[in-house]
Amino acid sequence: MALGPALGLWELVAFWVAKSLFYMMVCFFLGWIGLRVLDALTPQIHERTLIGKDPRAVGLFVSGFMIYLGLVVYGALTMPTAVGTPILNSIVDVQRLGLLAVAFAVSLLVGVGMFNLLNRLTPRIPFQSLRKSPLGTGFYIFGYFIFLGLITVAALTTPI
Repeated sequence: MALGPALGLWELVAFWVAKSLFYMMVCFFLGWIGLRVLDALTPQIHERTLIGKDPRAVGLFVSGFMIYLGLVVYGALTMPTAVGTPILNSIVDVQRLGLLAVAFAVSLLVGVGMFNLLNRLTPRIPFQSLRKSPLGTGFYIFGYFIFLGLITVAALTTPI
């Protein structure tokens, strides 16, 4: 006897695709907001302006964002799904979205806080020099997107 609704292969594939697309769109929006907030919280480094000045920095930015979205898909496909609930409720889980919003806010606060703390604790490493290098800024944002992606995976896969 099957536990929960028995889905055929194509219904399962459609469910996974819908779930992945939904969370990718939500997290795409969060990543975009994250970059804008990062610009505001680190006014001495103009991330979006600097990255556009060097094609290698643009490549790092796009690569970091793609890794972030890949982590989102991984989290969406491995997140716990309640058995016996309607499929739409399994995709659009309000509690999961709330946890995702909290994780996003915490990632921004922790990321910027640790950046500033590490900057103060290592005075011989001038973090402000990032504003002089589009490539350095590209690496910084690349790392931020991976950081955000890992936190997003944790939020998506944590049992609620």
